[in-house]
Amino acid sequence: MSPRHVWPEEETHLSRPDVERQQRAGVPEVILANRKPGDTVLTIVRHFMERAGRALLSRVPPRLEQRLKEEWTRDDVVLDWYPHARAMVIRRADFVVPPNGGRVGVITAGTADIPIAEEAVMLLKEMGCEVSTAFDVGVAGLHRLFEPLQRLINEMDVDVIIVAAGMDGALPSVVSGLVDVPVIGLPTSVGYGFGGRGHSALLSMLQTCAPGLAVVNIDNGIGAAAVAGLIAMRAARARAGLTRPSQE
Repeated sequence: MSPRHVWPEEETHLSRPDVERQQRAGVPEVILANRKPGDTVLTIVRHFMERAGRALLSRVPPRLEQRLKEEWTRDDVVLDWYPHARAMVIRRADFVVPPNGGRVGVITAGTADIPIAEEAVMLLKEMGCEVSTAFDVGVAGLHRLFEPLQRLINEMDVDVIIVAAGMDGALPSVVSGLVDVPVIGLPTSVGYGFGGRGHSALLSMLQTCAPGLAVVNIDNGIGAAAVAGLIAMRAARARAGLTRPSQE
């Protein structure tokens, strides 16, 4: 295990960035930006850029988005902005994410679920997975699901599918009953009344009778991506006849 990086003393009480998390656990650290002061986020980003050459941020407020773009719009830096999720990846121009061979499908029940799903897409791509999406194919118009689902399974041959849904949260159970790959239910805080906080969707997914469905917390696109990405990477290594990442 690499030695822990030492921050200047005045900053150690604010945060301890886990720069080696991807090397150790397979999933890079993502900076949750909307609950931190802007100056703190900027400091953390600078450390990631210095130590790792890349910083991932989720839920970036508009004012912080502008500050980040002002500081990091340079010829030697690439900015990837995910507008629906308000997520950002800042990387050195020479930083390359090596593909790991994993394939993940991301489905949403409705258009309102896209911001949380896009959060998952961002992290999956930064883990090196190939991502295929299908949006707004929920149970209110179930006929919309079959073509994209066939594409994900038969053409893309995905290793795992994330299904984001609010309201009654029924779509993950439907998908899980139709496919032979793991499905990760991602409840979203979309809908009316009590269910609008995502509680109904979460309970519906937890109470599923469809086999092969796992569930993450409400609006936890990052958590869904982390699990899906690890599954996909494992499947890719198995296809390649490898058992450990160090053999790649």
